[in-house]
Order: sequence, then structure tokens, then C-alpha cells
Amino acid sequence: MTATAPQGSTADVARRATAVLVTVLLVLAAVAWWGVAEQAAGMRGMADGLAGVGAAMPMELAVPVFLGMWVTMMAAMMLPTVLPMVLAHRMVVRQRGEGWAPTGIFVAGYLGSWAVAGLLPAALFPLLADAAMLSERQLAVASGGVLVVAGLYQFTAWKDACLRACRSPVEFLLTHDFGAGARGAVRAGMSHGLFCLGCCWALMSVLVVVGLMNLVWMVALSLLFLAEKTWRQGDALARPVGIVLIGMGLAVAARPELLRHLAGVAEHGGGM
Repeated sequence: MTATAPQGSTADVARRATAVLVTVLLVLAAVAWWGVAEQAAGMRGMADGLAGVGAAMPMELAVPVFLGMWVTMMAAMMLPTVLPMVLAHRMVVRQRGEGWAPTGIFVAGYLGSWAVAGLLPAALFPLLADAAMLSERQLAVASGGVLVVAGLYQFTAWKDACLRACRSPVEFLLTHDFGAGARGAVRAGMSHGLFCLGCCWALMSVLVVVGLMNLVWMVALSLLFLAEKTWRQGDALARPVGIVLIGMGLAVAARPELLRHLAGVAEHGGGM
């Protein structure tokens, strides 16, 4: 009995720590969703699809506003999906006798990868205001092209490899020598962020078409990311989703009026 008590106590502590970690990440995600909703309410043009991007904001403020919006969006959409990886990382560092700091640094490194990735669309963001000058046909073809490319990526070996890494947290951590301490946690977080980016970037590009602040599509994509990474049959979703995206892209290119319906924009263009 005396030998099992410490083991039981240790297990209880581990369960409580896991519950606290899950709660903290979900609360952070909820706060980020609240921030996204607040941003969307003040940037209605950002929810109007490709033609509305950039047109609703002063261009001298567009890049910094975009970066802040991007990081908030990534925290809202991706923190729930990265939870299994964070728990696996916590298990590994706990077995090494490390405290809670590496776990927080891991999450920061993960979001850091997405923040760096956001520099590219932020740099291009001022140019997207020119989309408002495109004809309806040109806009539909451009939007359809984005959707088709996103769909085709779902069939690539890169998508498969990145999704496999995201779906196997323990294997990912044990097969990569990231090292210990803060530096190892940053490397692990940023590395996983890159794999996550490789898995999700094409689907995320759909928001350029339907609206960067389109809450309905953001929620739908978040649920898709979560299903791909955590559902038992999640790895089987990539190709069906790719077929749907390709079909949507071809339909939008052929029927420009479908673009506004896809984005949920009223005919007068004022909101969803």
C-alpha cells in the first residue's frame, strides 16, 4: 500500500495539471474568439470577401492592424487544435523534471511561427485594395483560382506529411531532437508550427475569398482543422475536402454571382 500511494498521488497531480493546462488554452482561445468578433464588428469590409479586403481600412494602418488581427485569428482558430501536441510536450518535459515554463514557451513558439507566416499576407495586404477595381468576372476567376489551388493542395504529399505530424504528437516529439530547456521548447513549438502551417495554409487561404473576418467560415474551418488533427478518421478528410474546394472554385469562376453567395454577402455589399 505504501508503494502505491505515491504513484496514485503523482497520477492525481498529473491529471490536475492536465486539466489546468486544457482549461488555460481553451480560455485563451475563447478570449481570442471574443477579440476576433470585436474586430469583425469594426471591420465589416474585411468580411465581404476578396473585393472588400483592404478597402475598408486606411492603408497606412492596414499592415499593423492586419498583423494584430492575424495573431488573434490564429490563437482563436488553432489553439484548440494544438492542444494534443501541447499535452504531449508537457508530458515529455515533466518526465525530464522541467517545470511549466517550457510549456508556455512551446505555445509561444507555435504562435510565433504563425505570426512570421502572417508577414507575407501583411506585406501584400495593401495591394489587395486593388481587387475592388477588378471586374466581377476577373474577381470570380481570381477567387476560383484560389479555391482550386487550395483544393489541389489537399492531394499533395506535403499535406499528407504535415497532417501526419500533427496527428501524432508523441511520435513527433520523440523523433525530433529539440533539446531541453527554453531553447528546446522554442524549437519544438516553432517546428510544430511550421508543420501545422504546411497542413492548414491552403484551407486558410479560403478566407481570402470568403472574407478574412468571416466568422461563419472561420468557425467552419476551425472545426475542420480540429477534425483533421484529432478525429480517428480525420486523415481521410483531406481529399473529399479538396474535391469540394475544386468544385467550388470552378463554379465560382463560371458563375461570378456565386461568389457573393459563397461569402454570405448581401447584394448591397454591406455585411454578411
